[in-house]
Amino acid sequence: MKRRQILGFLGIAVAGLLLAIGLPLLTPSVIAQSNTSIVVSAASSLKDALEEIKPLYQQSKSNINISYNFGASGALQQQIEQGAPADIFISAGKKQVDALETKGLLLSGSRTNLANNRLVLIVAQDVVGISSFYNLTDSKIKKIAIGEPRSVPAGQYGEEVLKNLKLYDQLKSKLVFANNVRQVLAAVESGNAQAGIVYATDAKTSNKVKVVVTADEKLHSPIVYPVAVIKDSKNISAAKQFVQFLSGSQAKTVLKKYGFIV
Repeated sequence: MKRRQILGFLGIAVAGLLLAIGLPLLTPSVIAQSNTSIVVSAASSLKDALEEIKPLYQQSKSNINISYNFGASGALQQQIEQGAPADIFISAGKKQVDALETKGLLLSGSRTNLANNRLVLIVAQDVVGISSFYNLTDSKIKKIAIGEPRSVPAGQYGEEVLKNLKLYDQLKSKLVFANNVRQVLAAVESGNAQAGIVYATDAKTSNKVKVVVTADEKLHSPIVYPVAVIKDSKNISAAKQFVQFLSGSQAKTVLKKYGFIV
């Protein structure tokens, strides 16, 4: 009997045995699903919290590999619109998620709000005499780092604060725009800017800066982090499970640890 025939008979025998004892056959599609990768495009301000959440999730979902793509929410939105691989989008603002939803790029019913944040004015630890946004007009403040308002939600909120305080026109020449909120933090840490506008959570990650004032929430749009599954995700089930985990107690504990409001 030929070797191929022998292997064929053995395969049939094994399949019959599995059926006889009530075990399901492992089809190629089931085997392929045993290890799944999902890509999470997320706002830079979530980096530390999400990196800590990842191993917690994989304790019970070891077959799910999570890859993060951190950046400015506006840049991530554009990447998704242009077809870049992404299963989940977590923005630091509503505008970017609204845009994707309007274009039909989100999985219906998957959108939810993950957390909230506060906006703060930071300076280097050795800077003195700055206790309010109005002090930014002082001549010793040469550069103020802020996110690019068109693509960085923190920059949008910061611009709203300065305009509502009637300070924007006076400070416009001092503003240095960054591609994401973490670059704003780095600019103040390095001394390349004397002050910066970031989220409270970003300030909390650094011992090189200090918060001098928290912006009144009435001065800017609500800082909310929407999360949604991308409609064209090839791993919708796994993506939905991770979003659900982010809303659970373990993830919330981590988010609170980093200063997010949940």
